[in-house]
Amino acid sequence: KAVVSTQSGHYGREPKTYRMPKVLSLNIELELKAERDNAECRIDNVEDYQRIVEAEWTILYDKLDKMVASGAKIILSKLPIGDVATQYFADRDIFCAGRVTFEDLNRTVKACGGTILTTVNDIRPVDMGLCELFEEVQIGNERFNLFKGCPKAKTCTLILRGGAEQFIDETERSLHDAIMIVRRALKNDSIVAGGGAIEMELSKELRNYAKTIHGKEQLLITAYAKALEIIPRQLCENAGFDSVTILNKLRQKHAQDCSGGKWMGMDISSEDIADNFIACVWEPSIVKRNALTAACEACCVILSIDETVKNPNSNYQAPNAMPGM
Repeated sequence: KAVVSTQSGHYGREPKTYRMPKVLSLNIELELKAERDNAECRIDNVEDYQRIVEAEWTILYDKLDKMVASGAKIILSKLPIGDVATQYFADRDIFCAGRVTFEDLNRTVKACGGTILTTVNDIRPVDMGLCELFEEVQIGNERFNLFKGCPKAKTCTLILRGGAEQFIDETERSLHDAIMIVRRALKNDSIVAGGGAIEMELSKELRNYAKTIHGKEQLLITAYAKALEIIPRQLCENAGFDSVTILNKLRQKHAQDCSGGKWMGMDISSEDIADNFIACVWEPSIVKRNALTAACEACCVILSIDETVKNPNSNYQAPNAMPGM
């Protein structure tokens, strides 16, 4: 269980690893900033100006001292952290990161505990988070902050890397689909074998059933059975296999009256067919039911369109304004 943030510190001499650090999350600005354009301060001598400057520094250092006194080793802020504050923390063996996005900060608080503070006047131990290990690592061209062993984390973080943005998007969609399938399988304990096994078994049963009836319904059921074979055929083509050979083997196995033949499907690892139920290639039954229901409804909608409407004026050509020319 870990949380990953893309923010990192400013100075390379900061330590990269902390064990059992306290995490302080803030929503305050830790830098000296210019006053507003309409601000006005009238002074009579140089001493008054010096006292104003010292007051600004005193306010900043007072905030920094209170954060150091709290015992926090990791300080994250949604607002900027200036160079003065960063150097102050670096000299005291404290990691800091500013301009942390709200999503990263909120996720860190939920995993490590604590709250997002808007003031440092009263920092209590319950306001700070805790994790077993904090690491700042370099992955590719980016630096990531890893919070490992978070006590309240119920999730994990996956870092996707690739050569192009299109590959990353496709990988993210595939990963999301796989996670949702596992989630649905945990909620519904009824499963079937994947890899085209259930489609081939349904196709066989429908072909056998079509032989027992007469009339045009037999053609419809046979066409439905043939359409189910598109799933294993497409799986073969996506994997680069010979779909004709694989489908012939699947038809032969499913035609046999044996209990193990109905779960025979495509095996990508061996480029052959295998018992996918034993190989743990499973799919929730409810997913297959919903897919077949949606396909039937879409087909019924298409078949219900008995004719198309064509606008006769679309091919109308205006007569020549001057006949005879």
